[in-house]
Amino acid sequence: MPSRNDKVTTGISNLANYLINEQKLDGSWRYCFENGTIIDSYMLILLRSLGSPNEIIIQQLYNRIVSQQHPNGYWSLYSDEDQGNLSATIDAYYALLYSGYSSSTDESLRLAQQYIIAQGGLYASKSLLSNAILAATGQIKWPKSIKSIPLEIILLPNILPINIFQFSGYSRVHLLPMLTMANRNYSIQTNSTPDLSHLQTSRIDASEQVSEEYAQMIEMIELGKNRLIGSTRSLHDIAASKVEQFILNRIEADGTLYSYASSTILMVFSLLALGYDQQHPTIARAVQGLINMQCNSNSDITTIQNSPSTVWDTALISYALQEAGIKDDHLVIRNAGTYLLSKQQHNKADWSVHNANTTAGGWGFSETNTLNPDVDDTTAVLRAMESLSHNNSVYLESIHLGLNWVLSMQNNDGGWPAFEKNTNNKMLTWIALDGAKSAAIDPSEADLTGRTLEYLGNFRGLNDQNSSVKKGVDWLLAHQERNGSWYGRWGVCYIYGTWAAITGLMATGSSSNDKAIQKAVHWLISIQNSDGGWGESCSSDIVRRYVPLSESTPSQTAWALDALITVHDQPISVIKRGIDRLLTSLQENNWLTTYPTGAGLPGNFYNHYHSYRYIWPLATLAHYQRKFGMDNEEHAFER
Repeated sequence: MPSRNDKVTTGISNLANYLINEQKLDGSWRYCFENGTIIDSYMLILLRSLGSPNEIIIQQLYNRIVSQQHPNGYWSLYSDEDQGNLSATIDAYYALLYSGYSSSTDESLRLAQQYIIAQGGLYASKSLLSNAILAATGQIKWPKSIKSIPLEIILLPNILPINIFQFSGYSRVHLLPMLTMANRNYSIQTNSTPDLSHLQTSRIDASEQVSEEYAQMIEMIELGKNRLIGSTRSLHDIAASKVEQFILNRIEADGTLYSYASSTILMVFSLLALGYDQQHPTIARAVQGLINMQCNSNSDITTIQNSPSTVWDTALISYALQEAGIKDDHLVIRNAGTYLLSKQQHNKADWSVHNANTTAGGWGFSETNTLNPDVDDTTAVLRAMESLSHNNSVYLESIHLGLNWVLSMQNNDGGWPAFEKNTNNKMLTWIALDGAKSAAIDPSEADLTGRTLEYLGNFRGLNDQNSSVKKGVDWLLAHQERNGSWYGRWGVCYIYGTWAAITGLMATGSSSNDKAIQKAVHWLISIQNSDGGWGESCSSDIVRRYVPLSESTPSQTAWALDALITVHDQPISVIKRGIDRLLTSLQENNWLTTYPTGAGLPGNFYNHYHSYRYIWPLATLAHYQRKFGMDNEEHAFER
């Protein structure tokens, strides 16, 4: 019977060779970035609203949405979501009706209708995107929480406490198309638009009930607006024109707005509100860009990715392969490096508003993204390219620019954000819509800070004698939860944040005996499942405390193990049991291997990275092998 060590060696070889053979000719890896059915629903509604002739993709989206309905009628964002998700169910129900392939009398839609009404009907939805799509297509009135924000916010100077660049980049490119439509009370309906009035159990719109804090925020915007010079009419016209130009200036070469499907769909509706013809080239390019974001699981089902993860996946896979022992002269690493090098961003964009004196040099998430680099993608690429920089001036210069950009993005509080520096105005979280706290601002986060520190320590040799590292370490220590964990914003969730924090702290000089590390290790051990692995529910992201999944996922098991491997000098029993479970997961193909462990917007948006079941187990097994003295020369890598 093979030993554990033999199984680890085999697991590494199998994963690495599989990934090598999956690489595309351009050096990239292209795995699906799956986001549930929300974007699929919006895309189908958009195509029908435009009278699009793309019937094949409409049928494929229809099949995908149908396939995800639960037996009792609802749709959910993740499999263990308690009692389903109202907004996702409304979106799916609407899309299926609009497709023309389903009828409200079908049993499946009757069940969905009963669920929606039982949950409070259309007006009970608090989802920003869902409400915007419903309003844009005439099903509900524009929510007060959007309609009361004046277009003139785009004219407010950056010195005021609230201005458009205090919002995160993500929220800006969604908010401004919405404001454009709401300002005009715009909606579009066709002869085949369904009538959802039977789902309006009440005329009381939840978004009409705004808090005192929200009213105070609007008052501050109005005060800023009143300081502008010009007549009310002229200021409004200038603002409307500037909003339009803002949107147009952020369209990528593929036609999408900021490389997000969600903002692109809103943009198309907003351009219609501005009087653009449905066949206008800008709209046609946007629709084609959205279609190009599709990912096919088989010939009949497709899903629209909100932002394909090609750069992210390519960087992480190249890194994992190198951790597994593949040398930088291997063709697969060289090709990945060439691809990644070509995706570095060299132009200043919105990130420079709060970081004006820094040369561009970051990377974004999607391959069409040229305007919106982020810290996590940049450090991921830098890890992947580090070995290629030896005696190569092109990679050396690229890494220098990327490192400089990452260091410059550190927030004043010592942590790192995702996209933009010092955008943590808590007042903006008062918007009375679900997810505003996470979408409206881009604060320092434990996962981003930990992963940045891990890169700076393990790849740049920096420790807490460096001022940037010291501030990052202090920020992490100050934001540890009482139970020893850290909250992770972009992964699910406390396991993700704790892994990033531990590996970051250890890389930059912390000792395994430090109180914070020990506390985190004890927490990780305390939540290990009986099968030896780890699993956490997406619900953690909503209630902001750890919620066990009760079963183990490959990526969360790998994260927890990687943290424990980093801390321990010997493979303690907890690690051995975890490795056994991780190895077993490599042979599985079930709901645990497809459970979303990426986070987008708490309570609204979760991500299943199809690549994660390979990347994180491979990296963790490689670290286990390296740390505990096993011979990693036994692997026979292909090509």
